[in-house]
Amino acid sequence: MADGLSRLAPAKINLFLHVTGRRPAGAEHGGYHELESLVVFAQAPEASDRVSVAPAEALSLHIGGPQGGDLSAGEDNLVLQAAHLLQPMNLKTGPERGATLTLTKTLPVASGIGGGSADAAAALHCLRALWGIEIDDETLSRAALKLGADVPVCLFGRATMMSGIGETLHPLPPLPAFWLVLANPGVALATKDVFAALNGQFTPPQPFERRPDSAADLAILLRARRNDLEAPARFLAPEIDPVLAALKAQSGCLLARLSGSGATCFGLFAAEREATFAARNLARAYPKWWVAATAAG
Repeated sequence: MADGLSRLAPAKINLFLHVTGRRPAGAEHGGYHELESLVVFAQAPEASDRVSVAPAEALSLHIGGPQGGDLSAGEDNLVLQAAHLLQPMNLKTGPERGATLTLTKTLPVASGIGGGSADAAAALHCLRALWGIEIDDETLSRAALKLGADVPVCLFGRATMMSGIGETLHPLPPLPAFWLVLANPGVALATKDVFAALNGQFTPPQPFERRPDSAADLAILLRARRNDLEAPARFLAPEIDPVLAALKAQSGCLLARLSGSGATCFGLFAAEREATFAARNLARAYPKWWVAATAAG
C-alpha cells in the first residue's frame, strides 16, 4: 500500500432516461423523482476522471486536471464525503486514520455524465482497498446511496438498467460494440434546476424487450425511448441545441441525444473510425467545447 491506489472514474451516459414518478413526501427519499434509465460507461481515459489515494494520518483532497480549476476541495466535494462515509468502517487501521486523495478532473463539472458520482464511487473502491475494509459490494452500494442516486450504479460500472431513485440496478448482458462521441458546450447545469423545470406527465416504464444485435439495432430501440430531461435542459441552456445539431450532422451518427440533465450530449456510432473522425471534426470546429470519443459498455 506504500504507493497508494488509483482508479479511473468513467463518464456515466444515460442512453435513455424516463421520469416515471415521484416519491410522496414523508416516504423514504420523499420528493425524489423515480427514473428508468439505460446507463453505460465510457471506456477511454480521456472520458474519465481519476482518483488516487495514499496512506496518511488525516483526510485531505487535492484537485488537478484540465477541468479541476473551479471545483471545490472542501467538505461539499463528493470524494471527501465518500471518505467520511467509509472511514468509520476502517476496522484494520482504525477510524482515526486518514488518506491523501487526489482527484484528476477531466470531465466537465455539472454536465450530466455523473462525474461527481463516478469520483465518489472510485474513492469508495480505492479506500476500501487502502483501509482493508471487509464490506461486500451490495452493502457498499446501499451505503453509497446516501451520497447520491447515481453513486450505486457508478460503483457497479457497467451497462445497467437503473430504476427507482437509482437504487434498483438490473445488469444487462453485454451490449453490441458501439462508440460514443461526447460533446459539452461549456455550460454547467444543476440537476435540481432541470428537474424543477420538468413539465408534463410521467413516462411509463419501457424496458428493453430484447437484446440489440448491433449498434444500429441499439439505436432503433433507443429512438423508441427518450430523455425526459432533454426539453427542460434545452430550455435552461439553449447552447445545447447547436451541440445536438452538430452531432447529428456527423457522418455515421445513428442517434444524438442529451445525457442525464446535461449539458453533455452524445452521438452514437457503430465504428471507432467514424467516432474518432467526428470527434476531431467537432474539436476543430468548436474549440471551446469539451469533446471526447470513447467505446462504451
